[in-house]
Amino acid sequence: MEVISDFFSKLGNLEDLIKWGGLTVLIIIVFAETGLLVGFFLPGDSLLITAGLLAAQEFLDIRILNVTLIIAAIAGDQVGYLFGKKTGPKLFNREKSLLFNKDHLIKAKDFYEKYGGRAIIYARFVPFARTFAPIVAGIGNMNYRKFISFNIFGGIFWVLSMTLLGYFFGNIPFVKKNFEYVIVGVIILSLLPVIFGYLKHRKESKLSAEEV
Repeated sequence: MEVISDFFSKLGNLEDLIKWGGLTVLIIIVFAETGLLVGFFLPGDSLLITAGLLAAQEFLDIRILNVTLIIAAIAGDQVGYLFGKKTGPKLFNREKSLLFNKDHLIKAKDFYEKYGGRAIIYARFVPFARTFAPIVAGIGNMNYRKFISFNIFGGIFWVLSMTLLGYFFGNIPFVKKNFEYVIVGVIILSLLPVIFGYLKHRKESKLSAEEV
């Protein structure tokens, strides 16, 4: 119980969180965010970039970091797909609760219908879609071989692009001297897609209301 309490207390500071839990907590978060319904609130892009920055500071081994997190990301999507295939449309009939957000599932469905199989790759970089897209793919009975190929490519591309971005920027002298400020900047940047998505949704809802 104390471990869970410590985890949530450090969730607001990714640097402290990684230094506290190391590679183990990174694997758990990446897997949960991509494979479990309750993972939609967890940090994703900002966590990976921060991990890359810390690897540049020699706190983590960048090679071990990438291999383990790629496996966790691929395994997470795999679990999400199988969960969606098993539960099917029942998920859409569930009421919204503390650990389940039906609105995110519906948005992921729209995202999937818009981009097709490529959504499995694109969703890696979109917070809510990262959790729900593989589930929707399972619900929609996406061809398993096709899903696996998109899943593997997406997992590799997402993890490497984020961690290496942090790793190479982390070696810049300015970043080393202003590490805390860089982390804050990373978190703000990772939240921009969510903010823009929210504003776009509000604008579309307002236009729909005016048309009626």
